[in-house]
Amino acid sequence: MPTAQSILKELQSKGKESARKTYARHGMSEDRTLGVSTADMKAVAKSIKGQQELALELYATGKMEAMYVAGMVASGKLMTPALLQTWAEQSEGLTMIYEYTVPWVAVEHPEGRSLALKWMDSDREHVAAAGWRTYAGLVTTLPDEQLDLAEVEALLHRVVREIHEAKNQVRAKMNGFVISVGSYVVPLHGKALAAAKKIGVVEVDMGDTSCEVPSAAAYIAKVEAAGKLGQKRKTIRC
Repeated sequence: MPTAQSILKELQSKGKESARKTYARHGMSEDRTLGVSTADMKAVAKSIKGQQELALELYATGKMEAMYVAGMVASGKLMTPALLQTWAEQSEGLTMIYEYTVPWVAVEHPEGRSLALKWMDSDREHVAAAGWRTYAGLVTTLPDEQLDLAEVEALLHRVVREIHEAKNQVRAKMNGFVISVGSYVVPLHGKALAAAKKIGVVEVDMGDTSCEVPSAAAYIAKVEAAGKLGQKRKTIRC
């Protein structure tokens, strides 16, 4: 039976210094990364599919790749709100974890919405970013009739008011939230597009990379032109 240490050793064997440096350029703590590609991480995750306890042990190692694998394997429905809170707090310095891993599992939990709202108000950049990303995941996957549309609209107004003064990664995730609402929530498409136009260009420091924050208005318009408005996703895992 695989253990957290055997999986960690397997991940270490797949690490490359070039990938470690790439992760560092994207703002991740170099001492917490092994340099494993996402393709290799997915292969490892597939080999331990459904092993919830092992996934939790992997996350607790604090190594980015092990934490990422944990998020692909763990079921958010089986986690407690307290554990989800711990995962969010422990994602500091690891962009891929608070942008992807934590929201992946939080969206699956019955209290995902309340956690997202709580995290949004955090003064810790990585926790707040995870909150916005989690709520974006909810509007991406839940049917419109299961959403509190008044609340979502209020959050759009909040983004317009706060985005340009928000912390770096929070700005990026707020922008993504507007894109998600405009693309997946048909009743609020027009209001999200209007919010995107008010926001305009969002400046985010993306580290030593060529990555750019997309224009929310242009992105939403592109989705509309492709005839894909409101086409919900089954999961936000990728």
